[in-house]
Amino acid sequence: MNFIAVIILLTLIINFILDLAADILNLGMVKNELPKGFEDVYDTKRYAQSQEYLKVNTRFGWISTVFDLIVLLIFWFAKGFPILDNWVRSFGFGPVLTGLIYMGILVLCKSILDLPFGIYSTFVIEERFGFNKTTWKTYVTDMIKGIALSIIIGTPLLAAVLAFFEYAGDSAWLYCWIAVTLFSLILQFIAPTWIMPLFNKFTPLEEGELRNAIMDYARSVNFPLANLFVMDGSKRSGKSNAFFTGFGKNKRIALFDTLIEKHTVSELVAVLAHEIGHYKKKHILQTMIAGIIHMGVIFYLLSFFISYQGLFDAFYMENMSVYAGLIFFGMLFSPIDFFLGILMQMWSRKNEYEADRFSAETTKDPESMISALKKLAAGNLSNLVPHPLYVFLHYSHPPMIERVRAIKETAKV
Repeated sequence: MNFIAVIILLTLIINFILDLAADILNLGMVKNELPKGFEDVYDTKRYAQSQEYLKVNTRFGWISTVFDLIVLLIFWFAKGFPILDNWVRSFGFGPVLTGLIYMGILVLCKSILDLPFGIYSTFVIEERFGFNKTTWKTYVTDMIKGIALSIIIGTPLLAAVLAFFEYAGDSAWLYCWIAVTLFSLILQFIAPTWIMPLFNKFTPLEEGELRNAIMDYARSVNFPLANLFVMDGSKRSGKSNAFFTGFGKNKRIALFDTLIEKHTVSELVAVLAHEIGHYKKKHILQTMIAGIIHMGVIFYLLSFFISYQGLFDAFYMENMSVYAGLIFFGMLFSPIDFFLGILMQMWSRKNEYEADRFSAETTKDPESMISALKKLAAGNLSNLVPHPLYVFLHYSHPPMIERVRAIKETAKV
C-alpha cells in the first residue's frame, strides 16, 4: 500500500468516525421537553414522533454507510478496479467508449446496491411516519426517467471530459471547465421547462387571494414575477417546501401543494419573500459563481493527477487511463472537498439568515415568517435541538430555533 492509498484509506475512516461521533452527539441532544415557543405547533405526541424519526433515520444511516464502506473496501482490496478494467479493455473499443462502459458499470452496480436502502427509506421509514405518498408505479417510473436522463444528458458530457483529457494535452482541464460551465448554465434554462416537469406537475397558481397577495408583494420589492407555480409535491411526500429555480424569463418560484394546504396567506407570502430574498441578495448568482470556480479548481488539480502513477498503484491498476484517473482522483480529493463543503454550508447558513431577515423586513410581518418556519418544522418532523457539531458538518440551513431567534432579534418581536 503506497502513500496515496494510505491517505485515501485514512480519509474514509476519519470521515466515518467523525460522522459517527456527530450522530451520537446529535442523538444525545434528544430530550422529552419541548423547546419553549413551539407549543403552538407541537404537542407532546408529535414532538416525541419527531425525535423517534431522528433516531430511526440516524440508525438506518449507520447501516447504509457501513455497508457502502465495506463494499468499497472489499472491491478495492480484492483488486476489483483492475479486474473490471482488464475485462472492459478486452472489448477493444477506443479509450472514450471504454471509459464510458467502465464508469457506467460502476455506477450501475452502486445503484443496484443502493436500491434496497432507497426502497426501505421510502416505503418503510417514510411510510411509518406518515410522509410517503409515493406509489410503486411512481417510484419505478422516477427511476427509469432518472436513468434515461443520466444517459441522454450525462453521457455526452462525460464523453467530452474523457475526450479532452485524452486528446487535448495540457489545456484539457481548461476545455473541460468551459464545457461543464456552459453545460451547467444551459441546464439552468432548460431544467425548469423541460426536465422538472418530467417528474412533477407544475400548475400556474390560480387567481385569488393568495396570488394577489404574492403579486402585490413582488411589486412592492420590484421583483418581476410571472412564473408562479404550484407543484404536486403530495404525489411523493407529505413534506412541504418552496423553491426558486432558473434565470431570466425561465426563472420560476414553485410552491408545494402541501405547503399551501398547511399555511395561511400571510405565511405563504413570507415564505415567498424568503425565496425572493435569495434572488435580491444575489445568493443564487454567488452560489453559481462559487460552483464554477470550484469546478475549475477540481479540473486544474485533476490535470496533475490524471497521469500520476502513484494514484493508479494505490488501486492496483496495471494500466493508466483517464476514466480510472477521474474516479481515483475523486476519492483523493475528498478531504479537500470535505472542508470546502463545510465552508459552503457555513456560507449557505449565513444566506438563509439574510433571506429570513429580508422576508421579515420587506413584508413588515415577522410573525408570519416565524409562524411559517415553526409549522414547517412540525410538519417535516425537523430536529429542533441538533448538536452544534452536527450542524457544523451537515446543515445548509440554520437550526429552526436559531432562525426564529434571529428574526425576533432583528424585528424586536
